[in-house]
Amino acid sequence: MAKKRQAAADGSASRKSKRLAELHPENGHASENGHVLLPEPANGVPATGEKSEMRSGEDRFIGEPVPAEEARVKWPHRYQEQDEEQKGKINGVSKKGGCKSSEEDEVPIQARCHYTQCVVDEEVHYGLFDDAHVMADDGADPYICRIVEMFEAVDGKPYVTCQWYYRAEDTDINEHWQLIDKRRVFLSEVKDDNPLNCLIKKLKIVKVSLGAEKKAITCDYYYDMKYLLPYSSFIKVPEEDVVKEEVPSNSKSPLLLLDMYAGCGAMSTGLCIGSKLSGSNLVTKWAVDLNESACESLRWNHPETEVRNEAAANFLTLLKEWRRLCATFSVINESGVKKYSDLVLEGEEEVVIDAEEDSTNSKDSENFEVDEILDICYGDPKKTEKNSLYLKIRWKGYGPDEDSWEPIDGLSNCGNSIKDFVVNGYNSKRLPLPGDVDIVCGGPPCQGISGFNRFRNTASPLDDPKNNQLIVFMDIVDYLKPRFVLMENVVDILKFKDGYLGGYALGRLIGMDYQARTGILAAGCYGLPQFRMRVFLWGARYTEILPQYPLPTHDVVTRGGAPVKYEKNLVAYDEGHKVELKKKLLLKDAISDLPPVTNSCKKDEMCYSMDPQTDFQTSIRTKKEESGMLQDLLYDHRALPLNTDDYERVKKIPKRKGANFRDLSGVLVGNDKRVYFDPKIDRVLLPSGNPLVPTYAMRFEDGTSPKPFGRLWWDETVPTVVTRAQPHNQRILHPEQDRVLTIRENARLQESPTTTNSLDP
Repeated sequence: MAKKRQAAADGSASRKSKRLAELHPENGHASENGHVLLPEPANGVPATGEKSEMRSGEDRFIGEPVPAEEARVKWPHRYQEQDEEQKGKINGVSKKGGCKSSEEDEVPIQARCHYTQCVVDEEVHYGLFDDAHVMADDGADPYICRIVEMFEAVDGKPYVTCQWYYRAEDTDINEHWQLIDKRRVFLSEVKDDNPLNCLIKKLKIVKVSLGAEKKAITCDYYYDMKYLLPYSSFIKVPEEDVVKEEVPSNSKSPLLLLDMYAGCGAMSTGLCIGSKLSGSNLVTKWAVDLNESACESLRWNHPETEVRNEAAANFLTLLKEWRRLCATFSVINESGVKKYSDLVLEGEEEVVIDAEEDSTNSKDSENFEVDEILDICYGDPKKTEKNSLYLKIRWKGYGPDEDSWEPIDGLSNCGNSIKDFVVNGYNSKRLPLPGDVDIVCGGPPCQGISGFNRFRNTASPLDDPKNNQLIVFMDIVDYLKPRFVLMENVVDILKFKDGYLGGYALGRLIGMDYQARTGILAAGCYGLPQFRMRVFLWGARYTEILPQYPLPTHDVVTRGGAPVKYEKNLVAYDEGHKVELKKKLLLKDAISDLPPVTNSCKKDEMCYSMDPQTDFQTSIRTKKEESGMLQDLLYDHRALPLNTDDYERVKKIPKRKGANFRDLSGVLVGNDKRVYFDPKIDRVLLPSGNPLVPTYAMRFEDGTSPKPFGRLWWDETVPTVVTRAQPHNQRILHPEQDRVLTIRENARLQESPTTTNSLDP
């Protein structure tokens, strides 16, 4: 079972305290728990209930102490009755003479009395719950805190307890702090105790509502969100005395989803299935992907979805042009939207269009009439090397084979036809307008991020065209302003360049006044027979409740993958939390019922050779609608054929757990776990004359990896399934057959059910 490590809150807070002690060693030293201990008072400790007269100098508490009974009610942890051992621990030493061994042994600093006012530098008066600057490194911006306690310790030392505000650069937004208003800070739940003289300036920090206009606010800083270290969470600050009316989750009105970089639609399909299980009605209304085959598959399986095969940037421009068209024909009333001034509405006369010389329509006449407008796009469908807004035209007197894309600027006298298309499209929501979309989901391309890419742009990651899609995705969110956003990507988005791209995505959402949290989830922890660790970024408008991540249901150990800096983002149970989880799914549970096939098998369909062996196999086989019985036919159970050399290599890999290229002749494994060629024998060659053990396998991951030509085994949750089923740098060989996993086997590992079409995933 995955275990979540303790959040880094204590370390973050104590870092400030320890630094304060380093900056002012004359004031004391830092204890093991990070609190700053001041020197022992020279004149003893004043009696309980008396004013603090022992603090001569510039920094002191003023006024009467808080009444003892009131103080004990408000701050009971400061007035615990201590036995002799506990009193020893307060000073860092137990009766046995040992130092404190863990956080669990720590006891809060015990107080003699509490105050509500103090003065620092004989000039600045602070009250309880005032905000202040706190000293930091020379030349660094001071820390920002809220004073939540003022107390005198039992040994007479004066303390304030600081609840810390975070600037954007102190959060996981990191280098992208410029996306956030410099006056905007985030209130945390991190608190710690510091010497009274750490305060250097009183501040005016204003609490404002998330989403409200801030330009007119007069203050040093303002805050509208809380920053919580677990999952790098930014959540709105609850309004006092406001009860929000809950909207019934089983509302009949469907929630509309836009799936960006949709592929075959797996992410949106999963969200829709999950929403139905929770009583909501989520529908994938729109989907966009650049890959034509993926769009074809998505249309086949989801005929209810408006699938658009185009670049995401072009789709965003199209949305803006669509809004412009809707405003032109008064379908929407929006000020400030530039309208098409050259589109005219015709009378009852026929509208004749001049054919362009390069038109793909072969007609006897140079003039022809628009019968119907079928579609709209922004791009270059006629390969003119110039992007523009195009309409797809059905010509009067001609069939579908003569349909063509025409630039809108050549159809200016077809206003009636265009208006009909726009009105019908608006009513059917052919394209979304701002406010139409409830959820935008998507996984921007990971090729520019993934560690498999040896040529990543480490100097300027966002200049990589693939990584630039992260900007486009956030621009689409900014334009449509959906209620919720869910972005998925590989864990390297938090590893590459110290989380540079993950910080950008987070900063964009916060800059748009979205609440956000980042979680690292392993698919195997939720009942998949593959590990597949991924990063998910939730965003929610300020009017919504930010969704939580589901905790694991299956006992898969989240082995590696999560960067140390982001271990707090790993979605798992806290240390010490005992819970009964379901048994993890193994490769055998997923594919043991599938018939054997060869490396060269090309059949698109075949019969099952046995009944389902597990509950997973029963659920993954589709049923016939008419009878409810399981399908008899199996589709796409064929492997990517290996070339001749690779097939010869695979045949020599032993059929046992852990076998890989290291088991081939001529390979030695050193004490450092790296591989070397055996100097005692000549390099073994294949019939082709090429070496049995390829050099790239020996050099992969500096010779430390056992992945090349590795066999999977029946009793394991398999590694992440990738797009290209090549055995050169991953374990993807069948346990007992000389081939890589088939399309259907990989689909099983993705929990994709058997379908009746034979389109490759």
